[in-house]
Amino acid sequence: MSDTQTLIENRPPSVAALFLERVAATPDAEAYRYPVPSASGQGPDDWKSLSWAEAADRVYTIAAGLIELGVEPEQRVALASSTRVEWVLADLGILCAGAATTTVYPSTNAEESAYILSDSGSKVLIAEDAVQVAKAVEKRAELPELTHVVVIDPAGVETNDWVLTLADLEQRGAAYLEKNPDLIKKKVGAITSDQLATLIYTSGTTGRPKGVRLPHDNWSYMAKAIAATGLISAEDVQYLWLPLAHVFGKVLTSGQIEVGHVTAVDGRVDKIIENLPVVQPTYMAAVPRIFEKVYNGVAAKARAGGPAKYKIFQWAAAVAREYAKVTQDNFRRTGTASAPFGLSAKHKVADALVYSKLREAFGGRLRACISGSVALAPEIGFFFSGAGIHILEGYGLTESSAASFVNPGEAYRTGTVGKPLPGCEVRIADDGEILLRGPGIMEGYHGLPEKTAEVLEPDGWFHTGDIGELSPDGYLRITDRKKDLFKTSGGKYIAPTEIEGQFKALCPFTSNIMVIGADRNFCSALIALDEPSIMGWAKDNGLEGKSYAEVVAAPATVELIDGYVKRLNEGLQRWQTVKKFKLLPRDLDVEHGELTPSLKLKRPVVAKEYQHLIDEMYDGAREK
Repeated sequence: MSDTQTLIENRPPSVAALFLERVAATPDAEAYRYPVPSASGQGPDDWKSLSWAEAADRVYTIAAGLIELGVEPEQRVALASSTRVEWVLADLGILCAGAATTTVYPSTNAEESAYILSDSGSKVLIAEDAVQVAKAVEKRAELPELTHVVVIDPAGVETNDWVLTLADLEQRGAAYLEKNPDLIKKKVGAITSDQLATLIYTSGTTGRPKGVRLPHDNWSYMAKAIAATGLISAEDVQYLWLPLAHVFGKVLTSGQIEVGHVTAVDGRVDKIIENLPVVQPTYMAAVPRIFEKVYNGVAAKARAGGPAKYKIFQWAAAVAREYAKVTQDNFRRTGTASAPFGLSAKHKVADALVYSKLREAFGGRLRACISGSVALAPEIGFFFSGAGIHILEGYGLTESSAASFVNPGEAYRTGTVGKPLPGCEVRIADDGEILLRGPGIMEGYHGLPEKTAEVLEPDGWFHTGDIGELSPDGYLRITDRKKDLFKTSGGKYIAPTEIEGQFKALCPFTSNIMVIGADRNFCSALIALDEPSIMGWAKDNGLEGKSYAEVVAAPATVELIDGYVKRLNEGLQRWQTVKKFKLLPRDLDVEHGELTPSLKLKRPVVAKEYQHLIDEMYDGAREK
């Protein structure tokens, strides 16, 4: 048996046991950093730290507090909060109590939140603030099983027998532990590998969310498999901002516990640029939209600096892409990431002028980024790779505990999601669908045996719904979602996400794009522009003072984007080309239900919202 197999097969039965092992191994090592307002109340936040032992003290009191409230093994405790250190501590407290965490996005409205709390049978809700508490109060009559609400930030919240603060819960837990000092050890010792740990409701691009049941063994396996890749070490510093209600963010906490490195936790997206130079992470995970926004921002800043500066950026971007492609290809063939002398010389100059400044903006120590959730446009990936910020794409689903594939360190290949994690099996079905099997696959959908049977075969193979290709040496490339593929009226199949990714890489003003063409005789597109980028361009092109909606409606803007559409079409097959497009009056967002919280496009919602624009492109003919 290999060392990797031994590591994975000898995993502990639960995440809680994994946590206790980590605390025992490195009690004084730094575990978490988190921001607090500066002492002066002005300027950047200060950052505080928790050691593993200090984190454990809070985790155990939370666990004991929940037990004192009457929470029993496998009962659900819901967490409705943004990403913050209390989310991590509460989640571990829930697990150490033997209960299971139900994750709720803080952006979820009251009706959907009530559905999740009711469907999961959650007994306690840990809510971030008054906004989250108000949703539960509004729907209390529909939640007879919800016995308590615990609020993290109590400002503006009236406490009572039903609502208590997290501080109160921890105080009650501390008192309970004094009387029962062996409580946590006994509770954790009784947890079995098949016991429910997490219930994550898929945000879903269509229909009502389904609760994905992930037992402890899923997370314990993930922790060991991530460690086995060798991508992270105890010396790493992770910057964690992803939503912990999403499986991508959640899996990062398991990997950290196994490896033992420090994680800086702050889910405020508007603070990322400010935090990176302070935290100086060595790695972080993100969704492609973040890299697209950074790329668009750098391009816009260069453009604002005048024609000469923008030409330098364009040249440097082209050099970065060429350098990344050449070095990756050479590494694949020879095992050495080399480049010809002339290209290396140009790369060195471009590094001094552009890339070094980009790396400094990321904190100066970033070794790699993990990208997942949706596909990253290869040209964006090649740009960052050539600039010295290596984006390792990965792949997985909520139903597979997030991580099934990831690109290996030096041997990563932009445009692929890498190789399967140790212990994960993969095969491609006759219709191109990716099937997965292994310890990371879910138990099933909560209360939905028929839905479970649709995707999970009796022998353990899970149907992902994604279409992909495997290289002879095991690298996976995702080509599209099975349900997103469409056929034109001429009988040609189109993979819209591939076209959309190419356009995002080509046009630095793009925020979102949706390609349309099912049962039509040509493809069209709805395009939303990145507001900071297009408004910067507008200022220099006679549109200063106009609103965003006015700018995107201006003929000059339409002409600008038309040029990029024509360039896109030059690289497509005739039946793939985008014949018409419409610019949207605002960007797509989560608040309007057009994007999932993980920023996936909800195509049916967008199509319904902008049906009038689609009709205009097809001369009023409605979609079949």
